[in-house]
Amino acid sequence: MRIRDEHPADRDAIHALTRAAFADAPHSSGTEQFIVDALRDAGALAVSLVAEDDDGIVGHLALSPVQLSDGSLHWYGLGPISVAPEKQGRGIGSALMHAAIEALQQRQAAGCVVLGDPGYYGRFGFEADPRLRLPGIPPAFFQARRLRGDSPDADVRYHAGFEASA
Repeated sequence: MRIRDEHPADRDAIHALTRAAFADAPHSSGTEQFIVDALRDAGALAVSLVAEDDDGIVGHLALSPVQLSDGSLHWYGLGPISVAPEKQGRGIGSALMHAAIEALQQRQAAGCVVLGDPGYYGRFGFEADPRLRLPGIPPAFFQARRLRGDSPDADVRYHAGFEASA
């Protein structure tokens, strides 16, 4: 398996992979594939990584800029992250996460936020931070990883692409 940046020709494969990866997920809105498309169309996919093996694209991870209410810059939101259902549990998601953190460090990012399972994302240095809030979301499920500087005291707003529904 190798991790690489998304190519324009990957669009349909990423859409299908994301749809399949979230099809049976209880926490899914069913719109994750549309979110990725909307972020891409808006030029807001700061980092878009794919994992591929002999079967083709088997994983995808998106990073997009987020806005912080205190004006802090260089913060990103992670997600969606998708792995083909038949390939889950084989380290593909972990490899994508490590590559994403490296990409953020190369961009001199201040930090990254994610909405998701603390047990999973905690393995990659994400933790709930009471100074960073996503309004309406239980604090335990909204986590951050600081990469440089102090943690700002701010509400976080994801790109409008996260409101995509089709």
